[in-house]
Amino acid sequence: MTYFKELLTTRELLINLTMREVKGQYRRTFLGQLWSLINPLATMLVYTVVFLFLLRFEPPPGDPSGVEGYPLWLMCALLPWSYFMRVVNGGLSSVVSNAGLIKKVYFPRMHLPLAVMCSVGITWSLEMTVLAVVLMFFGAMPLPFIPVIFFFMVLLALFAVGMAMMLAIVNVHFRDTQHFVGIVLQMWMFLTPIIYPISFVENRAEAVGEWVLFLYRLNPMERFIAVFRNLLYDNRLPDLADTLFCLGFALSFFTLGYLIFSRNEKRLAELL
Repeated sequence: MTYFKELLTTRELLINLTMREVKGQYRRTFLGQLWSLINPLATMLVYTVVFLFLLRFEPPPGDPSGVEGYPLWLMCALLPWSYFMRVVNGGLSSVVSNAGLIKKVYFPRMHLPLAVMCSVGITWSLEMTVLAVVLMFFGAMPLPFIPVIFFFMVLLALFAVGMAMMLAIVNVHFRDTQHFVGIVLQMWMFLTPIIYPISFVENRAEAVGEWVLFLYRLNPMERFIAVFRNLLYDNRLPDLADTLFCLGFALSFFTLGYLIFSRNEKRLAELL
């Protein structure tokens, strides 16, 4: 509880670190923050060409929104995944990349991964706002679900930063961690129904066995993706089971990350 109070009393430092991350993310670039929109749009374009035009895959229309279009369907999942990936990658390297600052002065080191979470969250909020406007242009109506969308954005942020805090400690001991995690995240993305629907997995599970689908759905990002698609693309509330699953994973991982990081942070200056 003492460490938590220390985090609260130094919250201005968190704000300053967050603004430093926001300003430094696209420093000395011509397009600046526009890159946060260009990167997911470029990824969307590649997958759209492959799946829509080459493989001729068309997702079902939103239920009950009626909105159609692979790019819209894809972006409703790609933006949450992109946020998760950026927080994990940035958070796990936040301690090592700030080794000079950590050695010079004491401050709650947890502010470093939390600043990554907040700075990427600011960019993500802008991306989600643009997506909501585009969805409304094509006939969807996500506005009534904004409070629920924000709630799940917070849950995803807690899940991502909890994992990032654990990996940040591991990365101090083993610098190969960031390279290993990069490979794992690439595989994790293709094991999550982002560019393809979960119906593909359900059809395969019928032939192999229901245990395949059970194991597949243990992936917490599968539940988060389903929730965001329900809210943004379908315009309906997510299933209660998915909601409880996301809530449980978010709180569990954040609590575990908080405990591991707070118990190891006093030795960080020595290890670095």
